[in-house]
Amino acid sequence: HPPSLQECIASNLNYYIQTCQGQQISGVYDMVLAAIEKPMLEVVMRHCEDNQSAAAAFLGLNRNTLRKKLITHKLLGE
Repeated sequence: HPPSLQECIASNLNYYIQTCQGQQISGVYDMVLAAIEKPMLEVVMRHCEDNQSAAAAFLGLNRNTLRKKLITHKLLGE
């Protein structure tokens, strides 16, 4: 079976830490969330055919929250 999303994230995060070769790492929490959020929004918006209400429901978000995130990631075609 293909690896779970959690396994993929853990594997990639371990790889990232190993490739930093002892350099001080900070801000990992925000970095990981930012790395995940944009592609997740892109996939969900495509799946929902750019219907923000449907995408918000799919994600379990308020539509206004989704819209702010789309603006933040420059994913609105305006």
